[in-house]
Amino acid sequence: MQSSEIAAKAAFDHIRYAQLWEDADVLTQALGDCRGGTLVSICAAGDNALAMLTLDPAKVVVVDLSPAQIACLNLRIGAFRHLTHPEFLELMGARPSTRRRALMAQALTGADAETRALWDNLAGEVALHGAGGVGKFERYFRTFRTRLLPLVHAPKTIDAIFVSRPLPERQAFLDKRFNTWRWRLLLNAFFSRFVMGRMGRDKAFFDHVAGSPAQHVARRIRHAAVTCDPADNPYLHWIMKGTHGAALPMTWRAEHFDTIRARLDRLDIRPGSLEAFVSTGEKADGFNLSDIFEYMSPEVFASVYGTIVNAASPGARLVYWNMMAPRRVPAAHAARVTTLTGVEERLKAVDKAFFYSDFVVEEVQG
Repeated sequence: MQSSEIAAKAAFDHIRYAQLWEDADVLTQALGDCRGGTLVSICAAGDNALAMLTLDPAKVVVVDLSPAQIACLNLRIGAFRHLTHPEFLELMGARPSTRRRALMAQALTGADAETRALWDNLAGEVALHGAGGVGKFERYFRTFRTRLLPLVHAPKTIDAIFVSRPLPERQAFLDKRFNTWRWRLLLNAFFSRFVMGRMGRDKAFFDHVAGSPAQHVARRIRHAAVTCDPADNPYLHWIMKGTHGAALPMTWRAEHFDTIRARLDRLDIRPGSLEAFVSTGEKADGFNLSDIFEYMSPEVFASVYGTIVNAASPGARLVYWNMMAPRRVPAAHAARVTTLTGVEERLKAVDKAFFYSDFVVEEVQG
């Protein structure tokens, strides 16, 4: 299998994403009824794999090329087991805290040596920013928020983003008060391909991307700030203010905490690429594929996609995002898959993870 093409180009020895920047609300709805089934998830920071437990599957197989990303999930597992929900939010950085070192020590109770070593080395950063704030991507946004954004907008303008308004008023706020020439200049500089590749995402992740990342970000900010209500957007809140406000990502909400904690033993963590699952001959009833296809050439994408379809049970759904590289069912496999256009359109309209240009939901036929 060629799904690890990106492994030869990008580094996986550090935390790239300390929290998940994909919306678990739309993911779990897109997967449909998965009760009693087997689900497969790319790990990333682990939040979406944990959210998938709320669907009551028999098992969630979690795969990732990065040991550091697996360590993010391991810390979360320990936090769900050993902390209360308010303590979990403090540890992750969603709420202020002066005791994150102690909370992290509790969460690491019983953790393997590799997980413990990684987080012990990051203890100082966790104390300052939370365990959800110590990845490369989060540092990138912290630089944006603390060093550059104050040169463009005053704190009262940033606060005003998160005042709930009717859509016409959101449009007026963006166009007349927020989208200034200084803001546009900042977007073009900070979200350039060079800066994003150096400070945010690995530069290899842009190998198959066409167009300007800055222009893409500008379009997607309009979705987050106008189409959706930014007061309900935890991702935008973290970027602009460094914590979550009243809105939280699905996995971090109180209403799901006990359910996820009760089902942690249903996680089956398999370090490595998707081959760690598909080569076993097992069948899955749903796949969270994150945005992995964006990092593949069209030829490798078609090959990998075929292996996933072969590992899918009839009726299984493949759910994934595209940021800038368009990826949908390859022609060679189109007869085996149905695109759930209605589901996609309904969920794209409310997807709070605004970086992505497309959200794909495809169903494997019998």
